[in-house]
Amino acid sequence: MNAIITGATKGIGKAIALKLAAAGYNLAVCSRNQNELDQLVGELQQINHTIRLAGLETDCSNKVELQRFANFVQQHFGKVDVLINNAGMFIPASVLDEDDETLSLQLNLNLLAPHFLCRFFGKEMKKNQSGHIINIGSVAAIKPFPGAGSYSVTKYALLGLTNVLRQELMNHNVKVTSILPGSTLTESWGGIELPAYRFVQPEDVASAVLGCLQMSYGCNVDEILIRPVKGEVT
Repeated sequence: MNAIITGATKGIGKAIALKLAAAGYNLAVCSRNQNELDQLVGELQQINHTIRLAGLETDCSNKVELQRFANFVQQHFGKVDVLINNAGMFIPASVLDEDDETLSLQLNLNLLAPHFLCRFFGKEMKKNQSGHIINIGSVAAIKPFPGAGSYSVTKYALLGLTNVLRQELMNHNVKVTSILPGSTLTESWGGIELPAYRFVQPEDVASAVLGCLQMSYGCNVDEILIRPVKGEVT
């Protein structure tokens, strides 16, 4: 099985990559730093030396680079079985007070990049009558937070895209899943003085991803909401 993971060198993306490598998936990964990608590929190879791996430095907010990555994946793997859109950006700000470019910056990465990859590889999955698209969203898609205005807008939009794709692809045996993590302990929370148990762990999200992929042929997990047991960290 061949899988793509965007934003794969840190946080949730890396946890997913480690989990899928252990499960035997061939992986095409990207991030904005080639050195970090090379280190990740080395780690994945140590976990499972039988899998095929490919990594390419890519700014997913740049359509030219995103197209290059999509072509790179096709050259290495041909058929893609799983697409995991994980790369994202959070710029804290309220809608009324944010800079003019805040929405467009987050739209490019949080929505337009998944939209492009879903269309590019979704067409192939439809043709092959198989595949699974998993979009990593956010609890902000269903519960907006003060100070996360445009971010919430982009995650609402990503959830909408995911729901529409599910309807369009369900008759072609292509599964589409949305995973909505709450406060997750990644580098974006660096410096906060709270115990780890107040957060969802990246490995929890990775376990949810693998669980979705291991469901029976006729089962699709539409949506998973994963939240800290004590509620969101604000």
